[in-house]
Amino acid sequence: MNSDKEEDCECAPCVCFFSECRKRAAAKHLIERYYHQLTEGCGNELCSNSWCASSVGFNRMDNNAAAVKALELYKGNAKLCDPHPSKKGTASAYLESSTHSNSACSNRKLKQDFHSVRDNFKDINYLTEDKVYEILDICGKKEDYSPLIRVIGRVFSSAEGLVQSFRRSKPHTKEELKSLQGKDEDKDEDEKEAAATSSSAMEEDSPSSSSRLGESSSGENDVQKLAPDEVSVDIEAVRRVYDRLLSNEKIEAAFLNALVYLSPNVECDLTYHNVYSRDPNYLNLFVIVMENSNLHSPEYLEIALPQFCKAMSKLPLAAQAKLARLWSHYSAKQIRRMVETFQQLITYKVISNEFNSRNLVNDDDAVVAATKCLKIVYYANVLGGDLDMEHNEEEDDEPIPESSELTLQELLGEERRNKKGPRVDPLETELGIRTNDCRRPLIPFEEFVNEPLNEVLEMDKDYTFFKVETENKFSFMTCPFILNAVTKNLGLYYDNRIRMYSERRITVLYSLVQGQQLNPYLRLKVRRDHIIDDALVRLEMIAMENPADLKKQLYVEFEGEQGVDEGGVSKEFFQLVVEEIFNPDIGMFTYDERTKLFWFNPSSFENEGQYTLIGIVLGLAIYNNCILDVHFPMVVYRKLMGKKGTFRDLADANPVLYQSLKELLEYEGSVEEDMMITFQISQTDLFGNPLMYDLRENGDKIPVTNENRKEFVAQYADYMVNKSVEKQFKAFRRGFHMVTNESPLKYLFRPEEIELLICGSRKLDFLALEETTEYDGGYNRDSRIIKEFWETLHSFGEEQKRLFLQFTTGTDRAPVGGLGKLKMIIAKNGPDTDRLPTSHTCFNVLLLPEYSSKEKLRERLLKAITYAKGFGML
Repeated sequence: MNSDKEEDCECAPCVCFFSECRKRAAAKHLIERYYHQLTEGCGNELCSNSWCASSVGFNRMDNNAAAVKALELYKGNAKLCDPHPSKKGTASAYLESSTHSNSACSNRKLKQDFHSVRDNFKDINYLTEDKVYEILDICGKKEDYSPLIRVIGRVFSSAEGLVQSFRRSKPHTKEELKSLQGKDEDKDEDEKEAAATSSSAMEEDSPSSSSRLGESSSGENDVQKLAPDEVSVDIEAVRRVYDRLLSNEKIEAAFLNALVYLSPNVECDLTYHNVYSRDPNYLNLFVIVMENSNLHSPEYLEIALPQFCKAMSKLPLAAQAKLARLWSHYSAKQIRRMVETFQQLITYKVISNEFNSRNLVNDDDAVVAATKCLKIVYYANVLGGDLDMEHNEEEDDEPIPESSELTLQELLGEERRNKKGPRVDPLETELGIRTNDCRRPLIPFEEFVNEPLNEVLEMDKDYTFFKVETENKFSFMTCPFILNAVTKNLGLYYDNRIRMYSERRITVLYSLVQGQQLNPYLRLKVRRDHIIDDALVRLEMIAMENPADLKKQLYVEFEGEQGVDEGGVSKEFFQLVVEEIFNPDIGMFTYDERTKLFWFNPSSFENEGQYTLIGIVLGLAIYNNCILDVHFPMVVYRKLMGKKGTFRDLADANPVLYQSLKELLEYEGSVEEDMMITFQISQTDLFGNPLMYDLRENGDKIPVTNENRKEFVAQYADYMVNKSVEKQFKAFRRGFHMVTNESPLKYLFRPEEIELLICGSRKLDFLALEETTEYDGGYNRDSRIIKEFWETLHSFGEEQKRLFLQFTTGTDRAPVGGLGKLKMIIAKNGPDTDRLPTSHTCFNVLLLPEYSSKEKLRERLLKAITYAKGFGML
């Protein structure tokens, strides 16, 4: 019996020990539940527990304060909600463990189960950089990475887990440090151990060992401390983690599978639950995923990346703007990586499908979503580039007169769209930026153009979607950065033609109502030897009486000639007008022999009306799809798009002056003593007389010094490219906008593309022209005369080739996209004869007799292109 008592006595300490273990485990579990209840809530939106984060009006607290409060609630046996859904598995594990029998074997099993849970990291629902490395080291020692793969799969497939992961840390306050020390002398031993356990759990569950930025008040108070382009995720930590993990193929597969599972849930959250407005930290998810440098690899292109792009495209405008501002701080290399990711998806989808007029690329969700995502990167590229936000041209004081037909249009239901001006991209408005504000982007704009997409895009359908603006149909014209100049020019062509037809229809209806015989075309009848007087006087009358007539289709007739204008007569008309207007003898423009460029003459005798009419001619050329032989510096096109000229624009407008001012800025000696210049500058008028101008009041008395030379250079440049020609340029721009004010021109094109649109390309690739030329009337590519024709043409000099283009097409410039876009036709015009070749410039048709020899062909062709002038009926 004594022995039994002794055995009982020997077992009693063991039973007490395991009883104490159970007690501590239960305390730890309860404190953890209080902690999660304070930080995450129970998930019930109608919860009435005042100490639950899910309850209405609950004041969020940081992790350290939550740990301290959890101890107080445990001590006071406060109300405890059901476990948070994300913690149910862990909670049930602890509850199950705490109900085991009190035998020694059962308690050993309890310890084993606990350590098994920790080894498998089932209680980790979000990650920090340190936690990833800790798990990686443990797995590396065991040479078994399956626990890490499971953690990545769980966290990266959960929007909640990913949003809370890799949070950026902030320094602790003194109060937080005191609470972490936990030196309360009144606490008993159980509470001290529970506090240590809670602190440890807090460090594991927290996205960083310090409190998480932007978490303490559900994205409200802390988010206000963030700059508009900041997020609470530690981006550098994310990059380091990806660098460590993506080298392992099995781990990489975990990222891929998690993204497939994550994306549909994210799309649903953004579409139906308005999740971003409730928690701005939701954006962290997209930042973290986009740092995956393997997103563009083939494995992602089929399912994972398309689904993620669809989810990302659902982000509200404010979230897209925040992403753009954040990414604008990335390097050019990082921007290029993101661009390549979306571009590869678009290209992959385009080449793996057969898109046509029945199966539109506009209906492919993956292509559309990737394009919308690419737009965010595009604006990040603009924001991160070399910006000039200040120098904007003032709008014209007087509005462009409304058409007298407006009232009739309203009566007929034909009220004009975009009366307030061309459309503006909503993201552009949200960011307060325009593409034209960017002098030089982080990576070239050309890298955003997707050529395979441009090849399959049905532009007539896309333009329809652009004008109708329905939510069901996406138009790539709303993302003009992805389109090349040829495609955009085609969209502009459709817009111009539809506007012409609309004006013609309105005119017909107007004539029926008014009983007047009105002309549905903009008719100009001119004499060759008085072309400027005839054309400009007629255009001036139209601009004064009814500017809407300028938007009708142009129809030119040369007096005494029989040519019918189907486009070719207009081409020659513009060519002759430009030659006359830009003749230096007239004095409206000055010509720089070094740059071969024209500039507005500040001392011209011509009135503003003449410059307005020149602007109208330029606008009409674009509107009627004609190329002009004009040579302006780029600053003119920037000014037409609403930007003022600056010192940098002098580089091509006046390179000699630019170099002089640049040397002034870089001069290392004393500017005042060595150069003796003041804030007064001089110019010469038409007759060579000097004209003095003070850049500042009493400028002749203010010396330029090392301290004020930047101001001098800025004001000098401003005077040269803006103030000195302000009157002339405003009139010129006003005429240009009379024709183009309702056009999507500014929305679609950048200044350098406007120049290409007006002037065409001077690069002439006749091999490309040969490839695309078609044949008619009995000729084909293998005909003897055709082979001899191309051999002859390729042997011509540069000037002779330009004459041939002028003869055949009406202009010596290549259209947008080069000569390969010209679509010339060579038609047979009878057997061998002494007649010269002829052409229909309206349709780019060359009528070529079947000459008997190559020598005769060359002689006849040279004579035709050298002396041809005028239009006649064949």
